[in-house]
Amino acid sequence: MRHFFALHRNVRLRIGLAFVHKLIDAMILTFIAIYLAAHVGVALAGALILVFAVFAVFGMLTGGHLSERYGRRPVLITGDVVGTTFLVVMAVAYHAGWGALAVYFSYAVVKFGTNLALPANDATIIDVTPPEDRKFVYTVNYWMINLALGTGALLGAFLYSAHFGAVIIGGAVAMAFALTVTVTLVAETKPETPRPPVKLTGLAQFVEGYKVVLADSTFRRLIIAATLILTLEGQLSTAIGIRLSTHFPVQPVFGFGAVDGVQMLGILKAVNTALVVVFALVVNTLLRRMPDRTRLYSGIALYAGGFAVLAVTNDAWLLLAAVVVLTVGELMNLPVQQALLAELAPEEGRPRYLAAYYLHIRFGQVVNSVLISLSAVLAAQGMAAIYLLFGVVVILQYRVILARRPATAEASVSV
Repeated sequence: MRHFFALHRNVRLRIGLAFVHKLIDAMILTFIAIYLAAHVGVALAGALILVFAVFAVFGMLTGGHLSERYGRRPVLITGDVVGTTFLVVMAVAYHAGWGALAVYFSYAVVKFGTNLALPANDATIIDVTPPEDRKFVYTVNYWMINLALGTGALLGAFLYSAHFGAVIIGGAVAMAFALTVTVTLVAETKPETPRPPVKLTGLAQFVEGYKVVLADSTFRRLIIAATLILTLEGQLSTAIGIRLSTHFPVQPVFGFGAVDGVQMLGILKAVNTALVVVFALVVNTLLRRMPDRTRLYSGIALYAGGFAVLAVTNDAWLLLAAVVVLTVGELMNLPVQQALLAELAPEEGRPRYLAAYYLHIRFGQVVNSVLISLSAVLAAQGMAAIYLLFGVVVILQYRVILARRPATAEASVSV
């Protein structure tokens, strides 16, 4: 705790507000899909949920560009203003009976606002966090986000049926609180650097800024690695989840009684979340002196290997063991991956780099959808082989990234 309170105030505030934002998201986003399916049908609901991705990409890229031009704080405030305003509109639409589409489009704009602020949020943290503290900061942030997601999903599940309108109002109040904290306590962190003469304006400047980012081959490799890691994570809810729901035989699991495949999937997710919340800070402390190269390679091997086991076994205890193994790999890898992101995103143009990096979330969704289709025609062993191949590709990407890393960088980040 002493280490946490020694961090810059902006970092402590943004980590706390990350809890608020993710809690709102977990309480509303999961259940709005159920709400839409009940009111407009499953097929249209699925298409509408996909549109969220369009709003997210547009918001992130716009936010990265604006944060670089005008600073972090104005974009953070704008994102929270948009989020608060349209959560209020969403609550009015829900209670006034304006219809499911009005509720949906209100939340789509909320998602635009939260994603608009995302690059500025991460840039604010990186700007004032020295390299030697970054793994600790990202571990705490990751712990806080997982706690928020678990808490929000649990609260949303119990409140949805009878009190979904109250959940939306609560989200608006929480977002207004986040806005107040940002306005009153969060300081601007954009480095004071001489600005070169502006030769381009408007859309041309926007496009040119992102062309510079995507021309960075080392950063592209980091995006590829992040995409494949996120794709593996998504397999638990998609291809692996589908396999368990159809092929997992009902069997006893200590403490849970006899469970079917869907229930087993819920247990695996709960165990993963619980392990992250309980052990994230412990693992980072134990491994703080392990070289980044060893930590990355070992973590990815455990992560991919754990998913490969999940792809083929129907034994409950092996499934639980695999989740423990992949969670350890996740905790080993993620802080180093985030520290590398901070290191590879240069001070000049940092929000654009972060916005481009977060495109890996959308790329991962695309790869996930492809793997769902493949799982219908490939044997379980084939899916396991794909997961292991992803692990090899990720390690190869990190191998190049670390080889191009200045020798002083690893020393500063690995203490």
